Amino acid sequence: MTSAADRVSRLLGSVEMARAYTLAALTATFASFAIEQMTSSTTYATIIVILCVLGVAILFVRREELSLLRLAPSSLLAFLALALASLIWTTDRSDSLVGWIWTFGFAVLAITIGHIRDTLQTVRAIGDTLRALLLVSLGVEILSGILIDVPISFLAVEGNLAIGGPIQGIFGTRNMLGFIAVIALITFFIEWRTQSVIAPIAVPSIALAGFLALVSASPTVLVLAVAVGVVTAALTIVRHAPAAHRNLVQWMLGALAVASLVVAFAFRHPIIAWMGAGSDFSIRADLWNKILDFVAIRPLQGWGWFGPWQRGEYPFTYINYLLNNQHQTALNAFFDVLLQLGIAGLLLFLILGGVALIRSWLVASVRHSVVYAWTPLVLVTLAVDSMFESFTLAGAGWFMLVLCALRAGQSRSWRENIDAANTGAIPTLRPQV
Repeated sequence: MTSAADRVSRLLGSVEMARAYTLAALTATFASFAIEQMTSSTTYATIIVILCVLGVAILFVRREELSLLRLAPSSLLAFLALALASLIWTTDRSDSLVGWIWTFGFAVLAITIGHIRDTLQTVRAIGDTLRALLLVSLGVEILSGILIDVPISFLAVEGNLAIGGPIQGIFGTRNMLGFIAVIALITFFIEWRTQSVIAPIAVPSIALAGFLALVSASPTVLVLAVAVGVVTAALTIVRHAPAAHRNLVQWMLGALAVASLVVAFAFRHPIIAWMGAGSDFSIRADLWNKILDFVAIRPLQGWGWFGPWQRGEYPFTYINYLLNNQHQTALNAFFDVLLQLGIAGLLLFLILGGVALIRSWLVASVRHSVVYAWTPLVLVTLAVDSMFESFTLAGAGWFMLVLCALRAGQSRSWRENIDAANTGAIPTLRPQV
């Protein structure tokens, strides 16, 4: 007779559990604002803790399938270690520890999903999750803005759909809705191209995400859309270039990208005026200048890791006092890391995202399946959005960064050579489909 422990072990290691866990973790991650508003912070924290414990149990059961060296990117571990070490010099150790636990928790969810689902399965699960959440967001906006014409205050829904926006859906802010909608557009398009969903589902999904991105009226959506469109075109060119000329094409596109950034910086004021984002950028510029004043006091180690700004904590409260505002982040992930973890933290953060982008780009440029384009496109979205928001440091944004970094490292990593040396195998790019 099989024991209860054996039955539990088989359940945790089953395909059904992997799919159910992935969908549950994705829903909890992307619907964090709505769950917390409809229940409480304690309830949401309990959900994440349960998912983390369950994720660790699943990885333990599957330990024979895993390599300890390939469990997580070294840059991620170094970033988490520095954030934890900042407890030594932080202004409030208890709040800083809570912030680190949240950061670590979402990293555990991403690492678990990255090891129990392959690339296509991950894309499908994210597609199913975002399709449902965007439909719920549209339904809530229709209810609030058209049917009852009353704001739904506990979800921060203002009911502006009838006047063309801005709308927030169930994500709290228009910028977060726009960010989620762009990730959904990338995911739905990859689903369509890989034929993992039929056209009658894929096409309306793309239309839904595009519509919500538009009526979110988020200033960052246009920038994200242009960036993703340009990168998609560049990646398409590289993928279709002859193998003998692919490196030359890569360098030419790189030089063109640098030149475009220089031009965009030179004409930043006309571009900002054309986008109608002058007031938003002015607010951000004032905030960033003030942050740099505090960075100068602790340039190397920062003020301690908190993630989103904790109310009542220095220097966040003093920055808001000086600006007469109530900012909850630095409105820029890079400035936020610089403020909280100093130059050392910023370098680790850039290495984490930069190495992941390079690895995923190289994989996507040589692999036949278009599903490998999903990772670099999402990483570009995270990088560009990080210039205007700090979403990449908490919740869904941080989760996506860790997931993409892990996915990129599974195909191109120095760990492959070590594993191959230990097993006597020839390191190759392992298929994920």
